[in-house]
Amino acid sequence: MENFRKVRSEEAPAGGGAEGGPGAGPFADLAPGAVHMRVKEGSKIRNLLAFATASMAQPATRAIVFSGCGRATTKTVTCAEILKRRLAGLHQVTRLRYRSVREVWQSLPPGPTPGQEPGEPAASLSVLKNVPSLAILLSKDALDPYQPGYQPPNSHPAPSSQPTAPTSKRSLGEPAAGEGSAKRSQPEPSATEEDQTA
Repeated sequence: MENFRKVRSEEAPAGGGAEGGPGAGPFADLAPGAVHMRVKEGSKIRNLLAFATASMAQPATRAIVFSGCGRATTKTVTCAEILKRRLAGLHQVTRLRYRSVREVWQSLPPGPTPGQEPGEPAASLSVLKNVPSLAILLSKDALDPYQPGYQPPNSHPAPSSQPTAPTSKRSLGEPAAGEGSAKRSQPEPSATEEDQTA
């Protein structure tokens, strides 16, 4: 593959209908007002969360879905966890599956591939890959707790955003304020030896 470069990557059509249409995807019974956030490898978490937080602040929006595949799965989890901390009381359902992705590779310009005439267009390859995909549903309304992948709302309160008491910078070995400056006195080794010989 060192003589080829990737031209494009596209989702292969699924047998049961393309994802993204109404009733498609891992959550077929979603309300019509649910927001679907497609997380990609190059997506900025700050931008995704700004839009998701603004959408969930509206009373009409009752649910949001974060979905990503391949290298974007970790970013998908990060977005969902941060939103759960910002908005308390969200029910979660996580679904894992695989997506088929078709990659198209084209041969590099210098020299034709073996068996190719000089005037012919560059040879191309088509590779079909199965990549892991993750979809996380966060809902304001209660969900079925017996379905696989369900997580109830966090019972612990979110960490407060108020600043803690200021701490002073100190060098190593110095006691902090309020710790006291008394040190345990230890006899020097030479004094101990003199006491023992006397």
